[in-house]
Amino acid sequence: MNAFDPDAFIANSPTDTRPAVRGVWHALHGDWDAAHDAVNTGGTGCDWVHAALHREEGDLANADYWYRRAGRRRPGGSHRDEYLAIAAALLAD
Repeated sequence: MNAFDPDAFIANSPTDTRPAVRGVWHALHGDWDAAHDAVNTGGTGCDWVHAALHREEGDLANADYWYRRAGRRRPGGSHRDEYLAIAAALLAD
C-alpha cells in the first residue's frame, strides 16, 4: 500500500470518485460550495467532511452536529490539517 502523499493529493484531481474524497479535495482548493455540494450526497466520510466545512465556515453548532453524526469530536488546529487527515483516512480505506 502506498503512503498518503498530501502534495500529490492536492496537486491532482482525485481519481477516487467517492463524494467525501471529492469534497475534501475541493475544500483544500478553497472551493467551499463545490465541497459542500459533493458531501451533501452522503456516503462514507461525508459527515466528517461536512463537519469540517461548517467548522471552517464558523458555524460551530452545525459543525458539532455533523461531528456527532460522524462519530468524531471537533478538533483544534488548522482546517488544512484536518482536511489532510480526512483525506488520508479516506484513502486508507
